[in-house]
Amino acid sequence: MENHDIESAIESILFVSGEPVKLSRLAAVLGVGEFEAEAAVNRMRDSYSFDRRGIRLVKMDGAAQLCSSPEYADVIRLALETRKPPQLSQPALEVLAVVAYFQPVTKAYIEQIRGVDSAYTVGLLLERDLVQPCGRLNAPGRPILYKTTATFLRTFGLESLRDLPELPDVQANAESMEGIQNAILELKAQDALTEAGKIDI
Repeated sequence: MENHDIESAIESILFVSGEPVKLSRLAAVLGVGEFEAEAAVNRMRDSYSFDRRGIRLVKMDGAAQLCSSPEYADVIRLALETRKPPQLSQPALEVLAVVAYFQPVTKAYIEQIRGVDSAYTVGLLLERDLVQPCGRLNAPGRPILYKTTATFLRTFGLESLRDLPELPDVQANAESMEGIQNAILELKAQDALTEAGKIDI
């Protein structure tokens, strides 16, 4: 297939899907190599951004998805009569930062770092599909382990967890919130991406 045909086919698939589609799946369906499919996705992403189109192509964790452009969030809300999604609270950002940087983690581990009960906040993040259960710790009581989701990556405009801001001055055991604060501020700044209509959180 020619590059144009590959890009057009990918655009059609992503538009109809409305959800992230794995690059490996796109490659298999189109009968091309995964490297070729990723190159096409990268070209499309750059083209949409450079031309300031009304849609953007985002990559996350080996998948691609079409979404609305952040700068048109206000007119999208007016047209669809939707309310501005609420931003995450400071406690929610703290829990999310702990999960993102130290996953998989238990609720007890989160509470050990934060020093406060986090059951409600973990539940809220579960409802908003920003964290998810990923098994149980092999310890007494078998507590649930949590990790971030593809929705988390999409919300904060990350391709993968490797794109998270670095955590300075954080000990491996992370016994306090010291050092996580800067990362929380960076995540909070990126939280403005949610206003683009990518996801209501």
